[in-house]
Amino acid sequence: MPSKDALYDLLRSLPGVTEDVKWGNDLVFSVGDKMFAVFMLPDGEPLSFKVDEAAFASLTQQPGITPAPYLARHSWVKLESRRTLPAAALEEMLRESHRLVAAKLPKKTRAALGLTEPPPA
Repeated sequence: MPSKDALYDLLRSLPGVTEDVKWGNDLVFSVGDKMFAVFMLPDGEPLSFKVDEAAFASLTQQPGITPAPYLARHSWVKLESRRTLPAAALEEMLRESHRLVAAKLPKKTRAALGLTEPPPA
């Protein structure tokens, strides 16, 4: 299981990322002005993040993964624990969440944040 600090460090290393505490107890990571990952403080669990629409249904069928409250309609999932997925898979999903959200930002915003153009679909 990756530590919460290791995951936080990973997210902080991604281009254009900012973080702040919202709603009193959620550590929110954003790219541009759009959030892509949320960790409940102080333990970093549960955590929520955006996933590809095609993966949403199958992911939410797995034990410990549910549609994220308020954000499920935007293909967000909630993991009850960092143990729910293998460390490498969780880290890759968080990188993908960043990529998915960054790809939706206006071109000018992506350029200002130093983000490269998204790969063609």
